[in-house]
Amino acid sequence: MNRQCWLLKTEPNEFSIDDLKAKGNKGEPWDGIRNYQARNFLREMALGDTVLIYHSACAIPAIVGEGKIIKTAYDDYNALDVNSKYFDVKSSSENNRWSLVDVSFVEKWSKPVTLALIKTIAELTEMKLVKQSRLSVSPVSIEEYEIIASLR
Repeated sequence: MNRQCWLLKTEPNEFSIDDLKAKGNKGEPWDGIRNYQARNFLREMALGDTVLIYHSACAIPAIVGEGKIIKTAYDDYNALDVNSKYFDVKSSSENNRWSLVDVSFVEKWSKPVTLALIKTIAELTEMKLVKQSRLSVSPVSIEEYEIIASLR
C-alpha cells in the first residue's frame, strides 16, 4: 500500500459497512464530521486513499472492512441546510467550516478486528483510535495498517 490510510468511525445502526457496500461504485459522502481535527484529516485525504471502516457505539466495536476515497474534500452542503441535523449556523456559502469526502466500498472483512484486540498489541498503543477514542476520523500509519490487516 503506497497511499495514506485513515480510520473512519460510524455507528452501524446509522450507517454500516453493509450500507456502504449497497451504495456500489458511486459511494457515499462521509458526513456528520463536526470536530475540527477530524475535519482537517478529511481535508488531507487523497484520491484512492484506503479507509478502515470502524463500527463504534455497538456491542463489539471493531474495524469491519475497507473503503477508499473516491472524491477528495469539498464543502459540506449539510452545514448550510437548515433542515439537516448537521446544520451549522456559523457556516455560510462564503465560509463553510465543514467538509465531506466521498467513500466507496472495497471489502468487508470476514473477521472484524476488535478494539479489545487492538488494545492488546504493543505496536498499536499509539494509534489515535486508542489514544483519542472519541475522534471520528484519524490517520493510520502503514505499519499500523499492516498489523491490523494481518489480524482479519
